[in-house]
Order: sequence, then structure tokens, then C-alpha cells
Amino acid sequence: MLYANLLYFLVVIFVFSTNTPAKEPVPGPWTALLSGAFALFLFSRLAAKLYSRSLNGSSRLYFSAEKKLSILAVALFTFFVYGLDLKYYLHPLSMDDHLPVLENLAGLAVFFLLLSVMWVQARPAYQVVFQRKYSSPAFIVTNIKANLPIVLPFLVLSAAFDLLGLLPWPRFHALLISPWGDLLLFAVFVCFLALFFPPLVRWLWSCKPMPQGPLRQRIEAFCRSQGFSSEILYWPLFEGQVLTAGIMGIVPRFRYLLITPALLAALDEQELDSVLAHEIGHVKKMHLVLYIVLFFGFSILAGALAEPLPYLLLGSESFYRVLGLLHTSPDALLAVLTSLPLLAFMLIYFRFIFGYFIRNFERQADLYVFKAQGTSGPLIRSFEKIAVLSGNIRDEKSWHHFGIGERIDFLEKCEQDPGLIRRHDRKLYVSLGVYFLVILCVVLAMQRIDVQSMAAGFETRYAEAVLEQKLQQEPDNSLWLQLLGDLMQKKAMEKKAIEAYDKALALNPMNAELNNNLAWLLLTARDRSVRDPVRALTLARTAAMLKEEGFILDTLATAYWANGLLEEARATEVKAARIDPENRKYYRSQWQKFRTRSWAAEP
Repeated sequence: MLYANLLYFLVVIFVFSTNTPAKEPVPGPWTALLSGAFALFLFSRLAAKLYSRSLNGSSRLYFSAEKKLSILAVALFTFFVYGLDLKYYLHPLSMDDHLPVLENLAGLAVFFLLLSVMWVQARPAYQVVFQRKYSSPAFIVTNIKANLPIVLPFLVLSAAFDLLGLLPWPRFHALLISPWGDLLLFAVFVCFLALFFPPLVRWLWSCKPMPQGPLRQRIEAFCRSQGFSSEILYWPLFEGQVLTAGIMGIVPRFRYLLITPALLAALDEQELDSVLAHEIGHVKKMHLVLYIVLFFGFSILAGALAEPLPYLLLGSESFYRVLGLLHTSPDALLAVLTSLPLLAFMLIYFRFIFGYFIRNFERQADLYVFKAQGTSGPLIRSFEKIAVLSGNIRDEKSWHHFGIGERIDFLEKCEQDPGLIRRHDRKLYVSLGVYFLVILCVVLAMQRIDVQSMAAGFETRYAEAVLEQKLQQEPDNSLWLQLLGDLMQKKAMEKKAIEAYDKALALNPMNAELNNNLAWLLLTARDRSVRDPVRALTLARTAAMLKEEGFILDTLATAYWANGLLEEARATEVKAARIDPENRKYYRSQWQKFRTRSWAAEP
């Protein structure tokens, strides 16, 4: 379940962290609150119904209900974020973006609230299946503590970044946003995982040291024979009734070997040694370190995809067609269309790439039993017992482990052909080599990507979409029409610019800049068929009457020139130079042009 929960929390963290808080929420506070409460009520009723099917003591039905409801909780959380603008209401916690980790923590708390609703309904079935009594609060706390290790690395990394960003050191801030900053944060992340994470998880999971006695002494003796040392802990996973073991920790001082009581009760001495050999194999083959590397590799690949993706979308006409169909905010649509490929990539990466490696790491750990015991017989017997005692799961498969039957079959083949062990190691090392080569190529490619060049030409098209959306929201606001006219003029779409300016003037006829901009366009349009010097003069006089500024008087002087009124043009340019002395040289050049050239001959 831990690997499945990892995927759920990854999706939740991604959905929340990639969402941008709305400037104004679409549903009001009361609507959002009532809608959220109603969704929680329906979720609670469905959870009660699904868990009632496992009240006969079926662990299979219990875990099936948990899986379905966890996926539904992720979907509901996504609805809260995008449908109810959850981040808008939580954003003040970030203290003006100085501590986003507090906002992220609140978002995760909402997801834990959804899970708590599920756990309240799960408690009666859990008590029947695992024969343990809990009060509702205690059961919720137990489950929260069981899942906290999944999100702690994210929270610690976020907190480290936020707190380092608060330091009053400009050079350090520049380092944080550089590629070296990523390495610094990764170093903090690794130190946390190596030194602080294992003891914290030990406490959260209520793992207790195995007491001194023959069993512990035998386990310690076997570990010493393999050149391995760690603290040995009872793992009370699902009241200790699940047949499993695990290893946690990179540094030997903070390394823990976890074993459930049910597994100890089910296996004989040789079988227990084979399971220990499997866990030791993870350490000997550096799998715990490689897990961290695979997470870091994801951040590199996701960053490489995330940087150019918005510009690829903005350069596609499909984006603007979808925008026209949905009548939504360009910012919101861009955020969603950027997030969806990244979300898909994350799911594909962890489901298939990460899943491929951890499955083969498990197989490689299985094969360590040949070095430790010389044969796979005890491990095969262990797997057969685990499969039967866990509910005949021999043929079940998962994305993160080969099925028990598959693992047994491969061990039996290796008994017949020991060369398969070397070939599997070679396959895994080649796969890792290809993976690292891809990461290296991505890093080099990222350095060659010129994002500014990709962005060139997209700004005006995007700005046009933003202005059109603003016009739909506020059709009586002349500012948006004026800005649209300015943008159309910049794009040499002069007829559309004139149309926008005319609409703006109809709403706000006494706007000096509007009169001036339209007058200038009517005087200088590349399309000579839209030029109108007579109207331009009227507009320019209105603009100058409303506001006497150098650039407005220059437009008026140009209008006088276009209408053959040279003396008026000269006097107006002199006045503009007096009002705006910094641009006197430009106004003089304008007068020289008026004296020597004809407006009608202007291109």
C-alpha cells in the first residue's frame, strides 16, 4: 500500500503546487463551503457502503475499498482545488509568498481531511479484519502517522527553500535560483533522508526494538556474517499481521531492519535468513541511494519539460481555438494545459520508469540469497508461505513488485542456470547507464534551449487573448479597447485597431490618449486607404485641448502638416519642444521634415 499511497500523494502535491490562486474565486465562500461539505458527506456515505462489505473479515475487500476510496479522495481534492478555488482561500497563509510551505501544508491537511473521512468509516471493518480496537480519533492519528513519511521529504524541502529564501543575502538568493541552488537543495534533501528521516519514521510508525534473546542474537549473527549491521525493529504494520520486512536508512548509525511479528511467526530459521538476505541485498546493491537518484532524475526531467512547454502552447493556434471555445481566462487555460502533460509525465515516470527499476531492484535483492545462502530454496519456501497466508496472492502482480509467482519462477531458473544472475545484474546496470545518459543529455539540452527566443512573437498573441477575455468580462471598459487598439496597431492590423479605438471613443470620447492614438494611426497607417488627415486633425485638436504633452502636440503638428497648415505645424512643434525639452532634437527634426517633404508622399 505504501507505493500506491506514494502515487496518490504525488498527484495531490502536483495538483496543488501547480495551481495558481485565482484573483477572485468563482464560487463565493459560502457556496464553496457548502459544496465542499456536501461532497464530504457523499464521500462518507460511499465509504461506509464500500467498507461494510469487508465486515465479514475479508482483508482483500478491505484493501480493495481503501484503494477505490483513495483514488476518489484524490479526485475530490482536485475538484476542491480547481472547482472550489481552494488555493485562493489558503493563499493568505503563505504570507505574501514568503512561506509557501505553510500554504502547501494547509493543502495537504485538506487531503488528510478527506482521508480521515474515509478512515472513520473504515474503522469498524478494520477492527474486524485485524482484531484490534480503536477509537475514531486514535485510528485517524494512527493512519496519519503511517502516511506522514510520504509527504515529509516534500515539506522539508519546501521549508528549507522558503527559510533559505528569507535570509537577507542577495548573493545567496541568486545561488538558490541557479542550477547550483538545485544541487544545494538536493544536498539538504539527502542529508534529511540519511540522518533525520529514519528515526522520525521509526517514531511515527511506533516501531519498537526487538528485545534481547535467542531470536535477536541469531538475526544479529546472520547480519554480521554478511558484513551488515543495523538496529532490528518490530514493525507493527496493520497490527503486525502483514507478512513483510523492510530496510530503512542509508547511514549505518541510522539504519533500521523492520520485521513484522507475523512474518517472524510464519518462517523457520533458514527462511528467516533468506528474507534477511533479501533486505541486506538492497543495502549491498545501493538500492536505497538509487531510489533518491531516481527521484532527483524525475525533477530534472520534469524541469526540462516544464520550461519550454508554456511557450510551445502559446505558439500553437490550437491553444487560442480552445480558448475561444471555453471562454475562460488565458492564464487559467495555460496553467491547466501546462499541468496536464506534466501530470501525465509524472504518472508515466513513476508507474513505468521508477516501477521498472524498483521491480528489478527487488529481483536483484532476491538474487543476493545465492551469495548469502548458496541456494534460493529457503526464500522460495518463504514466498510460498507468504502467498498462502496472505490470501493466495501467488499470481497477483503490482506495478512496483514482480508477482510472488514470477519471483519464484525466476529463482528456480537461476538455480538451473546461475548465469542468469550475472545477466540480470548486467541488464540492470545497462539500464541505469542508459538512464544516466538520458539525464546527462537532458541537462546539456536544457543549457542550449533559448527560452527568450521561443517566447519571441508569442507575447502579442497572448496579450491579444488576454485583452479579448477582459473585454468579454468588462465590455464597457474603454481601457481594454484602447489597449487592444494599441496592440493591433503594433501588429500592423490597422483596420482592427481603428475599429477598437472607435469603440473605445464611443465609451470615453474625452480621453486624450485615445484621441491622440487614433489620430496618429489615421496619419501614419501603412494602408493608405485608411488614412484620414481631416478626421485626424479633429481628433488631435481634441487630444491637445484635453492634455498638453509633447507627444500629443507632435501628433497635432503632424495633422497640421498633413492638412497643409505649415505655420500651425511649426508653432505646435515649437510649443512641444518647450513643454518637453528632453526631446527637443526630435521635434526639430520633425519640423525639418515638414518643411522639406510632403505628407501625401509619405510611405
